[in-house]
Amino acid sequence: MVSPTSPDGLDKVTFQKLVASFGFQMTPQDEADYFALVKAIEDEVNEVEAMPAYVDPRLAPCVATPVSERTYSMLDRKDNPLNAWSHRFTLKDDKAVATGILAGRTVALKDTISVAGIPLTLGTHPYQLTTSPDVPYPVPTIDAPIVTRLVESGGVIVGMATCENFCMSGLSDTSATGPVDNPWLKGYAAGGSSSGSGVLTAVTAVKKWRQKRNCPVNEPELGEGVDLAIGGDQGGSIRLPAAFSGTYGLKPTHGLVPYTGIASLHPICDHAGPMASSVNDVALLLSAIAGYDGMDPRATPNTPLRSNVPAYHELLQAAISDKQDRGEWTPTAAGKGLRVGLLKEALDLPKLDPNVASVVRAAAAKFERLGATVVDVSVPLHSKGGAIWTAAMRGAMADVFLASKAPDLHAHTTTGVTPPKMTQAWYETMTKSSPMVVTAVLGSAYIGDSARFPHRYRNKAVSHIVQLRAAYDAVLADVDVLLLPVTPTVGPPHSITTAGEAGNMSVLELYATNLGVSDNTAPFNITGHPALAMPGGWAPAAVSEGLTAGGKLPVGVQIVGKHHDEVGVLLAASILEVAGLGLDEE
Repeated sequence: MVSPTSPDGLDKVTFQKLVASFGFQMTPQDEADYFALVKAIEDEVNEVEAMPAYVDPRLAPCVATPVSERTYSMLDRKDNPLNAWSHRFTLKDDKAVATGILAGRTVALKDTISVAGIPLTLGTHPYQLTTSPDVPYPVPTIDAPIVTRLVESGGVIVGMATCENFCMSGLSDTSATGPVDNPWLKGYAAGGSSSGSGVLTAVTAVKKWRQKRNCPVNEPELGEGVDLAIGGDQGGSIRLPAAFSGTYGLKPTHGLVPYTGIASLHPICDHAGPMASSVNDVALLLSAIAGYDGMDPRATPNTPLRSNVPAYHELLQAAISDKQDRGEWTPTAAGKGLRVGLLKEALDLPKLDPNVASVVRAAAAKFERLGATVVDVSVPLHSKGGAIWTAAMRGAMADVFLASKAPDLHAHTTTGVTPPKMTQAWYETMTKSSPMVVTAVLGSAYIGDSARFPHRYRNKAVSHIVQLRAAYDAVLADVDVLLLPVTPTVGPPHSITTAGEAGNMSVLELYATNLGVSDNTAPFNITGHPALAMPGGWAPAAVSEGLTAGGKLPVGVQIVGKHHDEVGVLLAASILEVAGLGLDEE
């Protein structure tokens, strides 16, 4: 505890400087009284700081794999050719594997999720998150609820997937361990920030796609994948890698999947969700992880308790079976009764590649051939969604994701993570590997200065979130789902090399590669609507020096639904695939 005479404690000189900073003039008696009152506040803060740390018993590590038996390994590059693995370990419950709904399916976690005894890297460099030179990364003492649920559902967690440096990139070349390669074309972005989660599920999809066509499967170039993965999405970080990598990723309704024990960017936009190589597997994984945990402040009155979580995979199959019983599950009738809104503003974004727009319009036409009603819809405020996201969060964001500031509502925060020291060495490392992080720090410091930007600036932005949410809700009152692109292009070539070098690119040029990537995804992070990215087709890859010319990469389409209508979103995706899988459109 800080003593009253400590240089770190409140003394008269410090207090007088504090008073002067407000321009107040006090009588000697008032000064003495206010000093005593502020000192009492400091004493209570110190009293709480001296208390032992509290760990909620609901976060106790899974007993199926005791912490003492948890070991992990880092893979050699030959065993991790796409750099999609951060580190490997195994958590499972043999009894649950035999009886649970996941039935032994392998699962990878984004390297932002707390697992007791396993290092947490957040995609950044050693010693950025700890104060001890003997501990390169923090080692949590808790299992995030999502981890416990996966094990209890029979999943076999087999490791941490690489993520982008402090999760601040929508591409896949900023991780401290180097770029994460697209499994369809090496040297190209796989999407971020859940880059490894997307790639590890896509490895499975790539192998199946090639085997189906009797194409060679080069195992050493792909490495080992997984059946399922968990991603985190604050501006598109589940949907972007799903789209770039040709797989499926669902950002659920805000608060549906508990974010407790997961490193936060900001509670207003944090989402965790399922990634897989099929719609059915996304539904299955959502059933395993959804439901209020009693701790996450992101939950709402509409968030189901864990005991009341719908079996999404069963509800999806029941809806399909109902159509099958009516003879409608055909390429001409599966969409009967479905109303799809093609979002005009999402197709009018200035950086949208015409090839991507063509794939989305082809998906709309496919819905029509399936018997669905497709109409053009307009939400003018959608084009301002990225700016609203920025204005609502940039002022406080760095305090959360770098300094581990707890949410203003009660929550159990990520343990053991300390803010990095903003030294010249830190600046140079981050500028080289991820200028997005440096920009976030500088932007938060500037925008967060209430002398320049009074709270009314952010208050206004938050009110526009309410306006944007209402605008989407108004359109979704007339249609069942929205259809729009995920990304403006297919995965671009990496800007940063395996050696962590950006060549002669300036900071602005590096940052520009990320600009606009999340314009069609970030708006739904702040409004909380469920949004699914799924493969829709192909588009030509950009030709770059030293990379294969004439290649193609997946294009993702996005389906957005009403709050807590995940089944409706997944059913719409399933209907679309009755006419053929998106990656069959060669």
